[in-house]
Amino acid sequence: MTTRSVTHSTFVIERVYDARPARVFHAFADPDAKARWFTHPDEWVSNAATMDFRVGGRETVSGGAKGGPVHAFSATYQDIVPNERIVYTYDMHMDDVRTSVSLATIEFFSSGNGTRLVMTEQGVFLDGHDNARSREEGTNLLLDALGASLAREAPSA
Repeated sequence: MTTRSVTHSTFVIERVYDARPARVFHAFADPDAKARWFTHPDEWVSNAATMDFRVGGRETVSGGAKGGPVHAFSATYQDIVPNERIVYTYDMHMDDVRTSVSLATIEFFSSGNGTRLVMTEQGVFLDGHDNARSREEGTNLLLDALGASLAREAPSA
């Protein structure tokens, strides 16, 4: 029998990027731009991703180490204000086991010639399969990858 548990946690991550809010927002809103940074470790095998960036639209990404469990992200966009905020809910699965359910809010603020991004995640971590510390670490890695992607690309927005 599985021991059931629920752990609630909230974390906030702030970043400043040397790119205008429209460009940073575009990196979340455009499927090709997002695929350049919202990714998994190089050694993972990936399944097809989908993205329908609109209120009520869904996004899915999944993959995992060869022969290992498949980690799946499935999101629904709840609120989108271009260049200002994105709010979405998502759940994570490891194979057929739901490991967490979260509400994420991303806010974009002008900061000089760049953008201050504030990401707030409110998570419910289920049955000890995942935890806020590892989620925050993973989110930090993704936001680092976003910064590297923005630095590599010439401004277009």
